[in-house]
Amino acid sequence: MADLDIARPSEHVVLLTLQRPERRNALSTALRDALSDTLDALADDDDVRCVVLTGAGPVFCAGFDLREFELANDDPAFAEALWASSDRYHRRVLTFPVPIIAAVNGPAIAGGFDLAVMCDVRIAEVSAVFAHPERTFGPVVYGPLHDLVGGALARDLCLTGRVLDARAARKAGLVRDVFPRRELLDAAMEIAAATAEAPRALLADTKAKAMRLAGVDPDGSTLTL
Repeated sequence: MADLDIARPSEHVVLLTLQRPERRNALSTALRDALSDTLDALADDDDVRCVVLTGAGPVFCAGFDLREFELANDDPAFAEALWASSDRYHRRVLTFPVPIIAAVNGPAIAGGFDLAVMCDVRIAEVSAVFAHPERTFGPVVYGPLHDLVGGALARDLCLTGRVLDARAARKAGLVRDVFPRRELLDAAMEIAAATAEAPRALLADTKAKAMRLAGVDPDGSTLTL
């Protein structure tokens, strides 16, 4: 897939890389659909026990591709397709049956912040920052962040737009650890390999419990999160 690179670097582990560095890995409809399609296939692959997700270039993900929202304003059919793609994407990432590790290789902004949060474990490169600038012009995905860091910090970040750098994110428990760029992917692969030592069925059981306790509605829409 042009916008998403898929690799199998080690046993039971899949590496997915967002491949739109010229657009700061913005989540176009095509990229969201590619990610949803790929995760659908991997969900049915009994050999897969862990997925690592990262971005090409210096940015993890700058969020949704805002040019598409401009198009949607003038094209009702495209707007309907955009939101259907968004709903499917959020549901698929959140409910993927085995762990996803985010290797946050740079800024994770707006929907890119959400993407990192929807993963199960996060590590970050030292230049990573996390922020919700879209709070000034559109709804913010709140629930998954609240599940991770609690209401006080989630409200702060979603209502005020405060930016967390990588070290503050680690202190808050949002990311597990912070690494220099040259070490980030190796560290993610080490965590993935350790995760994949467990049988898939047990990983899926724990993930299902986590989703249930987080109150994730597998049929919910983007705007209810």
